[in-house]
Amino acid sequence: MTALDDADAPRRGSGLVRRRRGFWTDARFFLGVVLIVASIAGVWAVVALSRRTAPVYAAAHTLVAGQALTAADLTVVDVALGRTGEAYLAAGVVLADTVVARTIAAGELIPTAATLPAAASEVTTVVVSSSATVPHSVAAGSAVDLWAAAQTERGVYGTPRILIAGASVVSVTHDESMVGGGADRVELVIPRADVADALAAIAAGSALSVVPAGGGR
Repeated sequence: MTALDDADAPRRGSGLVRRRRGFWTDARFFLGVVLIVASIAGVWAVVALSRRTAPVYAAAHTLVAGQALTAADLTVVDVALGRTGEAYLAAGVVLADTVVARTIAAGELIPTAATLPAAASEVTTVVVSSSATVPHSVAAGSAVDLWAAAQTERGVYGTPRILIAGASVVSVTHDESMVGGGADRVELVIPRADVADALAAIAAGSALSVVPAGGGR
């Protein structure tokens, strides 16, 4: 027996040489594959969710607190909101007896939290005719004061005073007639507690004037 044979003897005596395990039989390999697949699936889910759109309501024009919502006040837009979609007013919901809880700018999506039942609102709307021309700077969302001058006798009025301070304007209809005697009509949001005083002034024929908040003080 040669020296080479003597060196190989231990290996032959111990059986076949152990073969290297294939990488596909390694648990770490499969764990890595699972993690990669899960990562890809997660990214795909996020991208798919971000691309998913839903129809929601947006303000067609400026809306003010206490204003009743109607179809004319809203427009439907398709937006990708993801998980925040439930926070906005979905297109198609029933709007009966629903009012705005805060001012919402034209084009802004309508948050569900910015609406409430009319019965729960502490403000309401009233339409008045202004004896003085309403400045064109006064528009929806403007803060104004409602002044009143009591009629002491036919065509004669007393000193004006602020009847309601800090009212919000819903809309203004300017009298564009060429013949005098017309009056600008203004829809105002006022506290429910002031409704009786406003209606009493209108019924008594007081001269009402709508001016920007703080004007004339």
